[in-house]
Amino acid sequence: MLKKEVGRGARGSIVIMDSITKVTPADAGSVVVSASHGGASSGEFALEVPLKAVFFNDAGVGKENAGIAALAMLQSKAVAAGTVAHTSARIGDAQDMWDHGVISHVNEAARGMGLVEGLALRDALSRLVAGA
Repeated sequence: MLKKEVGRGARGSIVIMDSITKVTPADAGSVVVSASHGGASSGEFALEVPLKAVFFNDAGVGKENAGIAALAMLQSKAVAAGTVAHTSARIGDAQDMWDHGVISHVNEAARGMGLVEGLALRDALSRLVAGA
């Protein structure tokens, strides 16, 4: 299962992982790109470590927005969070999300960092950690 750092800048690092279950205390303060769905269970794992930001796959959003439920959970703790469109990147494949993901949903904390729908995930997060 993939987990690796793909970027580092003046404002932190970016770690991609195929599953949010692989987040550890060593990832604290990082921007994490997880290929997990953005549902409530994923949000619970993300809340275990104080992250700068975390992105998931929207999994098609699903019934009653179940595929993006983590965004509100994380917003309640002032953690920036978002998803990429399931049509832009494979669920469960962090490298594909990093290489091809397009932001589909964000919470207000992420919006406050300049992360908005329609941006290429890789470009947006690289600018974020670079401080640009």
